[in-house]
Amino acid sequence: MSKPTPSSPETQDLAEVQEELLALRARLLAEETARPGLLRTIHPSHRDSARNLLHYLALRRHDLRPLQRRLARLGLSSLGRAESHVLATVDAVLRLLRLATGQPTPASASALPYGEGEQRLAETTQALLGSAAPGRDVRIMVTLPEQAAHDYALVHDLLAAGMECARINCAHDDSGTWLRMIEHLRRAESELGRRCKLVMDLGGPKLRTGAIEPGPAVVRIRPQRDALGRVTAPARVWLVANGEPPPSPAAATLPVPGRWLAQLRVGDRLRFTDARDARRLLRVAEVTAAGVWAELRKTAYLVPGTLLKRHHRKAGKAPAEARLGALPHLATTLHLGSGEPLVLSRGPAYGKDAKRDPAGRLLRPARIACSIPSVLDDLRPGEPVWFDDGKIGGVIESVRDGSARVRIGQVHGEVARLGADKGINLPESHLRLDALTTEDIENLPFVARHADIVELSFCNSAHDVEQLQRRLRRLGDRLPAIVVKIETRKGFENLPEILLAAMRWPSCGVMIARGDLAVECGFERLAEVQEEILWISEAAHVPVIWATQVLESLAKHGLPSRAEITDAAMGHRAECVMLNKGPHVLQAVRTLDDILRRMREHQSKKQSMLRALHLAHGPASAETPPPTTEPG
Repeated sequence: MSKPTPSSPETQDLAEVQEELLALRARLLAEETARPGLLRTIHPSHRDSARNLLHYLALRRHDLRPLQRRLARLGLSSLGRAESHVLATVDAVLRLLRLATGQPTPASASALPYGEGEQRLAETTQALLGSAAPGRDVRIMVTLPEQAAHDYALVHDLLAAGMECARINCAHDDSGTWLRMIEHLRRAESELGRRCKLVMDLGGPKLRTGAIEPGPAVVRIRPQRDALGRVTAPARVWLVANGEPPPSPAAATLPVPGRWLAQLRVGDRLRFTDARDARRLLRVAEVTAAGVWAELRKTAYLVPGTLLKRHHRKAGKAPAEARLGALPHLATTLHLGSGEPLVLSRGPAYGKDAKRDPAGRLLRPARIACSIPSVLDDLRPGEPVWFDDGKIGGVIESVRDGSARVRIGQVHGEVARLGADKGINLPESHLRLDALTTEDIENLPFVARHADIVELSFCNSAHDVEQLQRRLRRLGDRLPAIVVKIETRKGFENLPEILLAAMRWPSCGVMIARGDLAVECGFERLAEVQEEILWISEAAHVPVIWATQVLESLAKHGLPSRAEITDAAMGHRAECVMLNKGPHVLQAVRTLDDILRRMREHQSKKQSMLRALHLAHGPASAETPPPTTEPG
């Protein structure tokens, strides 16, 4: 390109862009110098990264799109990939502008040279998550099911399939179960010669609906039928005296006296009258040491105390009759229509459905308790509330006498069903909740002793991070890495300060917990929110874990949706992708491993990798080699 003359429009444009960049550079440095005390608190291994994060926050404080368009027209970097080395990127563009206008080009003053940011992120990822399997860069994390405490082969196969991080959710099970999972994991590591990071997730203050008045204690048993109602297979019923679970799927488990059970023989018929006064028959099909299998060919409703009369070929000494023991109560739900009220209370009374007169007029609104009653003091009229992962929405109308009255506004269909132990989200309420619950604090000594990584759920502020750091220090010199889970609007809005607090620790990371986050920020905003978390974390050189509902249909049902495959491929922009538990989780690990290996050829963070496309371009000439068979 010919050198522009001093008075040409091009020279003027170059000079104006240079002035804009110099002003931008001054803002970056001002952001850094304004917080010298903060940088001194950062762990030495993260100090340059924290400085880069401050630069990035200053960079994104203004709308840079007009400047980006001018840079692009000049054929220069538009700063769109500046996350990991902000100041060095600005300096590189300034250097080119000075060269174009014949000015001296001083060296960059950045402590983090251009290109070193990617290396820094690779190092922090290695420290936090360990090595990835050969052929891919992104790690795979798997939430271990309770089965992993009893089935060593499952843990072995998950590790062999590509799991690099095994996650234990401390909101479930107990320390004895966790210890058996850990022992299986360490044994599999030894046998396979592979290292796997152990991640333990603290439950945090999860807001949930309270218990609901239970329904009757009744069990409905139905045989399998075809489209014409004909029985194709009888219902298999497990009769047991000591609560032993069935060894295979059962239509129902019925408790009976042990002495009577011990006398049953194959072929015996057990007659009874069910709760509808219908006469029914169970036929004994198999007798085992743990219990007895019986078969039922007609639908029946059984309640505690139902009398079973044994008819057998040979008389025995045991009584011919036995009554059923305790049966589980039916789970009930509240029925909520759009525009109807719901009272959130402190409990502990059972939740109750709305009461109406014969004409359908409301006499008493539905009522349900909140699992953390203290949050009711923080609610204000006009604030939104969501239930059951965003399936039911409403607005708080009033707060008085320790209860909050909610006006239901959004339901799926005419009437929504709200059950017990369903999530409650209050995205605009200022809740005075610590991220660490009493239960978390009780679990922390076990977690600190065994975990490589501690996940802090519902992290909303730097204070939450500091609280966990103080407690871990009190437990000894072993300092597991910390991963902050971003799953609330408040946590997202405070992410920079949360990251700077986490970077006082030797090793840290971020999890995008997209389930609650989608409800809190709005499903329509989730895509941009998760993008911003990726960018900010990359600027801090902090690894990101892409979590919640990844290949969920595959893990639970054995077949993924098309959208899930695309979502899993998007996860390649993070440093780790998490799978949740399900009966087909092993297949999900293998599928995810294949997706991540393929995406390695195409994407690195926001940058597309321009590998040769394998397309048919018409007849190949003699000079054109045929396309490779490399999978794409």
